[in-house]
Amino acid sequence: MRDTAPVLVVTRLDDATADLVIGELHRRGVPVMRLDPGDFPDEVTLTVAFDASGPHGRIGTRTRTLDPATVRSVYWRRPRPYASGTGRTARWCADQARHGLGGILAALPGAHYVNHPWRNHDAEHKPAQLAVATRCGLRVPPTLITNEPEQARRFVAEQGPVVYKPLWNGDFADDDGRAMTVWIEDVPEDSADAGVSRTAHLFQKRLDKAADVRLTAVADRLFPVRIDGSPGIDWRRHYDSLTYRVVAAPPDVVRGVRAYLDRFGLVFGAFDFGIGLDGRWWMYECNPNGQWAWFPDDISRPVAVALADRLQQGG
Repeated sequence: MRDTAPVLVVTRLDDATADLVIGELHRRGVPVMRLDPGDFPDEVTLTVAFDASGPHGRIGTRTRTLDPATVRSVYWRRPRPYASGTGRTARWCADQARHGLGGILAALPGAHYVNHPWRNHDAEHKPAQLAVATRCGLRVPPTLITNEPEQARRFVAEQGPVVYKPLWNGDFADDDGRAMTVWIEDVPEDSADAGVSRTAHLFQKRLDKAADVRLTAVADRLFPVRIDGSPGIDWRRHYDSLTYRVVAAPPDVVRGVRAYLDRFGLVFGAFDFGIGLDGRWWMYECNPNGQWAWFPDDISRPVAVALADRLQQGG
């Protein structure tokens, strides 16, 4: 592919993780266009034709323009939702934009995706993650998904201690509209009350662990980082207390992670593991579009380089 072929980065403006990769591509002289579908149609224009040669035309932002036929790679990060506003017409327009612009961005001929948005969507569901992980030889703590309070109480009694995890970390606000985060929490046996029946809940046996691990995978390049120092169950609540150390993943975990990526058709994945007191690694989940830029530069830079390599090479 021509050296002038651009890399398309699909994400919002305030994405520090994408910034690191874009910066690395700029240092190499690779042309990059950043596009947020949430800016369509106010700041993004679209004219693409389809014929025997495939899609071609023009996608433009305020500062850049590209022909979809020339894109070498797509780094699909965290775009904002398509604008909708209120009312039926606005929602209809957002649906048309999602299937029009979104459909074109997901079907660029010859482009290498990290990751393809449809593969991301498939791999975001935790039940699918757990099922695939076990088939790939990765250890998963005993887990229950239910909306039956009596089954939840039984699981807590038999497997305790047990933690609760959200099945999806979507937007959530309290009654006053303030943004809220649902953290991983211990589940006392008497807390599995009638509220469980209102939706699906995930309960998981709490691992008696020595440390946590975030393993960032870019194709066959794996970057396992041991995380120590968390005083609580959910280390994401205690960044100021954490220490990081690059470690080697056990061979069975390496095999399992690579098989997992293959099963979902992923190039990138951010895996969370716990290391038991016996040294065995247990997989909690894999975010197909997870963060890694908060690590110190000596840890995050190799990940940015690996992603830039992949995007520059186009596969």
